[in-house]
Amino acid sequence: MTIMFCAFEGSPLILRLYGKARVYHQRDPEYHELLTAFPNISGSRQIFDLRVELVQNSCGFGVPLYTYAGQRTLLEEWAQDKGEHGIKEYWEQKNTKSLDDLNTGIL
Repeated sequence: MTIMFCAFEGSPLILRLYGKARVYHQRDPEYHELLTAFPNISGSRQIFDLRVELVQNSCGFGVPLYTYAGQRTLLEEWAQDKGEHGIKEYWEQKNTKSLDDLNTGIL
């Protein structure tokens, strides 16, 4: 697994994290215990546990400049409007197959 962060403001920088990750879904017993470490966000459905084995950085001279305008609130508003039951219905209709058409078993 590789995760890349880019600085779009300030000094140019690219940061790469290499390692292994595990995903916890709502069906996993550890999910609800781990969830207590995070703020309550309507519609959340997985937690990633990252084990970083290597960190690298590079100049980022080719990364374009952007200005951060703020956090979007649409997902949280949508999830609150749907409610817990509505979100589960949506997932049953829209999220039972992965992009490679495999049954994800999310529900």
